[in-house]
Amino acid sequence: MDKRIAAFISKQTCGNLCCVDEQGNPYCFSFFYSFDEQEVMLYYKSSDDTKHSAILYKNQIAAGTILPDKLNFLAIKGIQFEGEVLGPKYPDTKNASSHYHKKHPMALVMPGDIWAIRIYRIKFTDNSLGFGKKLMWERIVSGS
Repeated sequence: MDKRIAAFISKQTCGNLCCVDEQGNPYCFSFFYSFDEQEVMLYYKSSDDTKHSAILYKNQIAAGTILPDKLNFLAIKGIQFEGEVLGPKYPDTKNASSHYHKKHPMALVMPGDIWAIRIYRIKFTDNSLGFGKKLMWERIVSGS
C-alpha cells in the first residue's frame, strides 16, 4: 500500500459505511475507527441491537468513505473503500479490541463489541498531489 494512503487513514478518526439490507435498500452510518495497517483493516465499536449490525450479520459486503477530520476545501482529500465487515466473534478480529481501545481509550467504558472491516479496495483522492490525483490500492487475494 502506498505510504500516503496508510498515513492518511491512520491520521483520521471517523468514517462512514454503507451496507445493503435484504430488500436492496442502502443504509449508512458513521463510526470511529482505528486502522490496522499491517492487516489493512478498520476496527470500530458497535452493539448488536443497531440496525446496521442486523444488516451486516446477513450481508457483510459494504462500502465507505473517510474524510479528513478537518476539511480543507482547497486541498480535497478522501478515501473511498470497499470491503467485508467481520462480526465481533470472527477469528480475524482477535486483536481488534486492544488495537481499537489503544486509539480510543474512552470507549472502554462504552458498551458494545469491536467489529472489523477487511478492506479490499481503496481509492484515495488527494488534490495536494495535483488536481484530481487518485492513488489506488487493491488487496491481493490468494487463489484468484
